[in-house]
Amino acid sequence: MEETYLYRQIAETVRRQIMQGELQPGNRLPSVREMTRQWSCTIGTVQRAYQELASQGLVTSHAGQGTRVVGHVPAQDDTPLRRAALVHRAEAFLLEVLTAGYSAGEVEDAIRQALDRWRAVSQRVDVPPASLLRFSGSHDPAIAWLATHFAEVAPGYALQLQFTGSLGGLIALAEGQAEMAGCHLWDQETDTYNAPFVRRVLPGRRVALVRLAHRRLGLILPAGNPAGIQDLKELKQSPLRFINRQAGSGTRVWLDAALHSLGISAEEIRGYHDEKMTHTEVARAVAEGQADVGIGLEAAALAYNLGFVQLTRERYDLVIPEEHFASPAMQQLVEWLKGKAAQDLFASLGGYEGGDSGIVDWVE
Repeated sequence: MEETYLYRQIAETVRRQIMQGELQPGNRLPSVREMTRQWSCTIGTVQRAYQELASQGLVTSHAGQGTRVVGHVPAQDDTPLRRAALVHRAEAFLLEVLTAGYSAGEVEDAIRQALDRWRAVSQRVDVPPASLLRFSGSHDPAIAWLATHFAEVAPGYALQLQFTGSLGGLIALAEGQAEMAGCHLWDQETDTYNAPFVRRVLPGRRVALVRLAHRRLGLILPAGNPAGIQDLKELKQSPLRFINRQAGSGTRVWLDAALHSLGISAEEIRGYHDEKMTHTEVARAVAEGQADVGIGLEAAALAYNLGFVQLTRERYDLVIPEEHFASPAMQQLVEWLKGKAAQDLFASLGGYEGGDSGIVDWVE
């Protein structure tokens, strides 16, 4: 392989490891000499790859400390020259991928998914605390979109995301680590979403449940569903490799209850303990052949042009304690959810039913 292209491959491999969480903030990368042995290349090729990663703000190098993954995207002055440089790099990327045969729509989807994965690594948002809303909770593609476009929804405010799962989001509210959580926890006993769990985790507090949308949840499969899978029962003792969501996520809560009702144990599903933090990561694992079937949202399957078999329709709420609900940013968000822009977003992502978006229920 020519050295000119090999450095790009090295940089992309490391970048992917960072995006997938295999390399965490602060982790040290292999030394240049280690990488030359690993890739059978020259020292200059590895140095060029590391320089490329540094220019992207992903790694930093210090004498005697090696090259390490940064803790967050470094803040820089918002100058016209800096913006022009960014546009230039974006245009170069577009020229490369459009020439390779990708459509503009595919490129847009890919960038959105890459940003989605990056947020799992870099959570810092450099804005005044009074203008920052902290979100913690279940992964959702529409929420990921909101983080990038929140200034359009609530001018002057920014949204910081931490995808921790539905239960983790409620705990973050209880501990004062977030102003808003995303939740889709199904209570089997009452056959309702979210309210029973809010009462357990946030007892004695008045909390708003703001409807984001209903989402279609099911099995994510290779395009065309070559194995012909139609329901969970077919995963029992199947040789197919399954990819799961993490414990504490609303998806996992629903799946475990569904498997219990079918009399299927975790040990009877190959790959049950292989977990991903987001629906996007599940879809990507199927798309790349790491798994044959996964549990996730139709929106994630559509983003990767994968097959999908719906298993349930679930309710996703934004959980907001009363003391935060009256803030201007929250009120603008609720109004935005009721409008055409939100419905257009749900339609573009696919897999959502947003007819009751913006409805507010109170848990006392």
